[in-house]
Amino acid sequence: MDRNTFTGVFLIMLILVGSFYLLKPSDIEIKKEKLLQHQDSLKRAGIKTPGITATIDTAKAANKTVDTAALKSPFGASLIGTEKLVTLENKDIRLKLTTRGGRIYSVELKNFKTFDGKPLILFDGYQNKFGFSFAAGIANINTNDRYFTPSAPALQVTGKDSSSITMRLSYSPTQYIDYIYSLNGDGYKVGFTIKPVGLDNVAANLGSITLDWETSLHRLEKSATLDRQYTMIQYLNTENDFNDLGDTKDDQKDINDKKLQWISFKQHFFSSVLLTKEGFTKSSLAVSTDTSNHADIKQLKASLVLAKSADGSFPLDFYFSPNHYKTLAAEGHGLEKQINLGWGPLKYINRIAVIPVFNFLTQFNWNYGIIILALTIILKLVLSPLTYKSYLSMAKMRVLKPEMDEIKAKVGEDNPTLLQQEYLKLYKKAGVNPLGGCLPLLIQMPIVIAFFRFFPGLFELRGQGFLWMHDLSTYDSILNFGFSIPFLGDHLSLMCLLMTISTLIYTYFNNQISGVTGQMKYIGYITPVIFLGALNGYPAGLNYYYFLANMMTFLQQYLIKLMVDDKKIHAQIQENKKKPDDKKKKSGFSAKMEEMMRQQQQLQAKKK
Repeated sequence: MDRNTFTGVFLIMLILVGSFYLLKPSDIEIKKEKLLQHQDSLKRAGIKTPGITATIDTAKAANKTVDTAALKSPFGASLIGTEKLVTLENKDIRLKLTTRGGRIYSVELKNFKTFDGKPLILFDGYQNKFGFSFAAGIANINTNDRYFTPSAPALQVTGKDSSSITMRLSYSPTQYIDYIYSLNGDGYKVGFTIKPVGLDNVAANLGSITLDWETSLHRLEKSATLDRQYTMIQYLNTENDFNDLGDTKDDQKDINDKKLQWISFKQHFFSSVLLTKEGFTKSSLAVSTDTSNHADIKQLKASLVLAKSADGSFPLDFYFSPNHYKTLAAEGHGLEKQINLGWGPLKYINRIAVIPVFNFLTQFNWNYGIIILALTIILKLVLSPLTYKSYLSMAKMRVLKPEMDEIKAKVGEDNPTLLQQEYLKLYKKAGVNPLGGCLPLLIQMPIVIAFFRFFPGLFELRGQGFLWMHDLSTYDSILNFGFSIPFLGDHLSLMCLLMTISTLIYTYFNNQISGVTGQMKYIGYITPVIFLGALNGYPAGLNYYYFLANMMTFLQQYLIKLMVDDKKIHAQIQENKKKPDDKKKKSGFSAKMEEMMRQQQQLQAKKK
């Protein structure tokens, strides 16, 4: 390698290191902070009855003082009231509905816990809002600030496996707005219908409404960095185009040209989705991060315009669910698109190959550490022909190394063009493709990157332990520093460390196989060090897979080495040299390289 090439490679590696450091989100010492205490209203009341339950809690807030003139305005009576929390639950989720705003106050997924063993509550509290505004006379009514009246739950049971509760904002006994919530005996879908009744002469703008949905999502996972990174707004329009917002930075966006089927406030492993059959005609979305609030990850906002349906109501559905691919796919509406399987071909590799094989292996009820091992073995067996071809090509280059050194000593390094021409002549005579060892590796790269997308978003690994790793979906820290180290973070992951060591060993043996010398011999050691910093905060399951892949490669190379004899390769090369040029198969690479060398020589001749 000449000096200019080495300088270029060194600068590229320097840029990569700098990029990982500069783009890495700031680490907050979350372990020193306690989660904000949940409201007393969210504590469990000891309810053990299976199936649907609907109850009304005691009063939570006292009346407030309101101007007399405001009380006489339309819907003025709804300015005062006593806040009550109504519980609606099935075997999977527990909702708390508040009479203040008639909205969902909190959502708990009953079958899951946070990383520290607490009830898994997606959101709660008064920093969360949901409602719409409309004009009534000279007053501007915001439903989020008004008091609703809940229906008696016992009167709203519509069947053995379903229940509903109505929250009513009254203008008069025959004029009102109903929020109707319904829930099946199991599952994560919550039916939600906004139904204005008798308000045609009262409210002027109820042909369509603008829903304002705002929430501050709680931290649920051990890695606050990954939890924040995977928290964003995602949406699907009526043309099935999927997109997201706020995954890498705070952002906002207005969508006025296409209707949206649904919008999701998506976290790493759980999501809150709002769906509509009618489609949101206009949408304004925003994502922001308040790093001073250590108990919450991000703040998400959506302003959604929805037209009235034929029956005069506004039918919607909420879907509060784990980001489990099969669960989301079974629900329909393209909800499984929330799980990031990668871009372009990576998405299809995961969807068509990786997920079906993984689902097949889960049928055996093995530990997920064993399933990852089996998945790695299957992958290595499928790719073994490419591995063999790569090893064989590198062995040929290693056998040619003494002759290449002789050419280099004869020609010198002052004329790199001539040196490359002589190398090409040698490759042509020997019947060797210098890129033969690289191409199989390049073909495997999309699969390696696909797994980089697959494991971090794999819900099945959440809470699953293996060996010393208590949770394969997050990092396995063996050493907590108590402070943040640039590029590394505030901890050291054992599996990431093992993966790095195995990669360094793999690089060493790969250099022995290829026969590389000089500066290139040491450049390969930089990448594993970068991986140590980049993957230290990533799931142990991902680093475990990369570690296993390295171990399998060692085994493959050992077995291939037993089958490949350098002396036979050398003899074959010598036989190839004796063949006439017209009998030798000329590769496309050699032809292109020769043409490029001729053009370069012509340019140099013109300069002289």
